[in-house]
This record gives sequence, C-alpha cells and structure tokens, in this order.
Amino acid sequence: MIVGIPRERKPFEYRVGLPPAGVQILTAEQHTVYVEDMAGQGAGFSNDDYIYAGASIAYSGEELYHRSDLIVKFAQPVQEETAWMQENQTIAGFLHLAAARQSLFDQLAARKTTAIAYEQIEDEQGTRPVLKPLSQIGGRMAAQTAARLMQNDHGGRGILLGGLPGIPPAEVVIIGAGVVGSTAARSFAGLGAHVTVLDINIQQLFALETTLPNACTTMLATKNNLELVASYADVIVGAVLVPGERAPIVLTEEMVGQMKPQSILIDLSIDQGGSSETSRPTTHENPTYIYKNVIHYCVPNVSGVIGRTASYALYNGFYPFLLQLACEGIEDTIKNNKALEKGLNLYHGEIRHLKRLGGI
Repeated sequence: MIVGIPRERKPFEYRVGLPPAGVQILTAEQHTVYVEDMAGQGAGFSNDDYIYAGASIAYSGEELYHRSDLIVKFAQPVQEETAWMQENQTIAGFLHLAAARQSLFDQLAARKTTAIAYEQIEDEQGTRPVLKPLSQIGGRMAAQTAARLMQNDHGGRGILLGGLPGIPPAEVVIIGAGVVGSTAARSFAGLGAHVTVLDINIQQLFALETTLPNACTTMLATKNNLELVASYADVIVGAVLVPGERAPIVLTEEMVGQMKPQSILIDLSIDQGGSSETSRPTTHENPTYIYKNVIHYCVPNVSGVIGRTASYALYNGFYPFLLQLACEGIEDTIKNNKALEKGLNLYHGEIRHLKRLGGI
C-alpha cells in the first residue's frame, strides 16, 4: 500500500500524522510511504529522519495526495487538501465531521471518500484506544491552561489554583467523567484545587470516585446542579462527548451569565461543536474571548502546540490499526476489525456511524 503523510495546514498545528518510528514499521513490511516536505518539523522530525526510516519525500501536498492510497493525518483536511484528494481515496484522522463545515463534508462525499475518524474507533470494552491518549493530554493541559488564565496578567481574578494555608483553593467544575474529565480532575486535584465532577451516568461517577482524591466531589449533571456549580465555580471545564454526534449543550447562556466575573470556561468539547451555548472556536494565537464577563477558552486543537508528545500519542494508539490497513487492505480491515469499523464516518462517500446536526 502507498501511505501518505501530509503537512498539517491549520494555523498553530505542529502535530504530524505519523512519526518516523511508524514509517519504519510500514517500510519494513514493504509498504511505500510518502512524507510531505517538512511535515514533521513542528514535532521535531526532519526530512532526513523520515528518509532514514525508509520514506520518500513529496515536495508538495498535491503530489502527495496524488500518489497515495491512504492519507494519514492528524487534524481535519482544509479546503486546499480536499481539492487534491482522489476519488475513492481513504483518509484517516481526527475528523470531527459531526461538527464540520458543510462544504468539507460535501467535498469528501462527492469524492466517494472513505473517512476513518480516530475519535470513534472503539473496542469491545468500550474504550477508544486512539482518542484516549489525546484525551489524556487535553485533560492535563486544561489544568495548566486554567492556572495561567487565572493570573491577573491574563485577565483572571488572580487566584492560585491550590490556595495557601488560610486561603481556600480554587473551585474547579468539570462536566463529563470520561477520559478527558477524569484526567483533568486528577490534574487539578494534584495542583491543590477543589474539584467537582458532574456526569449524567451515575455508574461512571461511582467508578471515578474510587480513583479520585478525597478533595473531589461528584454530582449528577442535572439542570439544578449545573446552575448551582455555575454560581460558585472559578473554572468550568466542558468535557462531554457523544461519539459520531455533535457535543450536547450542557451550559446555557443563562448559566454562564451566573458565573463569577473573570471566571474561566474551558470548552474541551469545542472540536465537536462545543458544550456551552456561548462557545465558539478560537485559536492558539487568540485563544480567549470574554462573554458575559467570563473568559472563554475554546481552542479545538488544544494539543496542537505540543507537537512531539501529541504525535507520539497518536502513533501509540493508531499504529496497530494502520499496520492492519496497510497489510490487509482497506476493505478487508473494515470487514474484519469491528473497532476500526466503528470509526467509519464515510464509506465510499456514504455516511456510516455519523449523525450530523449542522456544522459550525
């Protein structure tokens, strides 16, 4: 199989779809790998690193797309890339098509694309092995992001997350008890904050409570409870996910309006449309905006600025699936691998495992 690794083109995107270690595994099995010129630069991988691993360098994105059977990306393709895509080509990446612009969805469907969404690959135990390590990164980054935004020089209220003797810690609320939420809870608690985690699934809260520090509290995500926590939170982290669908809105504009002045809303669900009525995508260049006197941080590619760690995290989760796709072929792998089949958003242009409620 011919596998293509393009350069990511979205602003402040330093990640790459496959590090040289992954290329070496493919080329050892006699597969051909093309890597676009400087694709790994942001993650600290040079062209020479890829050549040493057995790859060939494609000196334009158009050349790479024209040569490849399978495109292995990190983020959604931009319009420039969809124009290069070949009919019946396969693309794999964190695609988030449930919340993608209609134009992107239409272009992929028109080219009869087979689209594999990493975020929806799910094994028999209900674990999403490709998404999980990136979710852990997002959860850990939420804590360091909140700590920075609470500083006065970043517009915050000047609060230390962990407090001091005689000074209470920050009140952190996390909505969603999945991998992102539970990792964020541990990270915030590790910095000394008081953490409250809400979820609609009581069993998930039971499981989470056994692993969280005593300083953490769990609550059902009812309307009354959400209104309550919004009134006292210094930081709210939105970490809700429904695979293949737009993220549910759990925070209304009215709830956000009840939050303290200069408090912080970090919406880690923004790549799936956002979990608050007041959320809209931002960038690492301009990561925040203020609405209802609340600082909103809504960067979709939150791990895009830790390119090396994130690229290895993706590789660790996806390489068994990638190797099977290359060795057995697209069609047979889709038939034989139920976990990967759940990640199909499009199959030769036809919708699979995807519920679109309108793009953002």
